[in-house]
Amino acid sequence: MIRTESEEINYKTKFSNGTHSAFSDTTIDKGGSNSGFRPHELLEAAVACCMNMHIRMFAENHKMDVSKVKTEVSLNRNDPEFSVFDYKVEINGKLTGLEKKKLMQVVQSCPVKKTLSKRIEFIRIK
Repeated sequence: MIRTESEEINYKTKFSNGTHSAFSDTTIDKGGSNSGFRPHELLEAAVACCMNMHIRMFAENHKMDVSKVKTEVSLNRNDPEFSVFDYKVEINGKLTGLEKKKLMQVVQSCPVKKTLSKRIEFIRIK
C-alpha cells in the first residue's frame, strides 16, 4: 500500500510504502515546483522497473549470463480513447541469440504489464 501526504509546496506530495519515501509533483506550468516525479512518470517507472527486474530474475533462474538490462518506457496518451506504453529493452551479457530472444519474450509477462492490461476499477475504501 502506498500512502501520500501533501507538502507545504504547492502540489508536492510525499509518498511512502512505510519503508521507502519519495516525492511526486507537477510541472511549473501547471502550478507545481517540478520537485518530484509526475504521476504519469511513476506509471512509466512501474512498468520499466518491472520489465527490468522480470528479465533479470528469469535470466538468473535459467543461468543466463546477463550483465546489464536497460529499459525505457514512455506513456503515449495522445489518443483520448486509449493509452499506449511504448518500450525499449537493451540486454547486455554473454547470451546466445536464442537466449536473447527468450528474454525479449519474457518481458511480455512482466507482472505490472499484466496487471495494467486487465480491466481496472477504482473502489473507494470507507
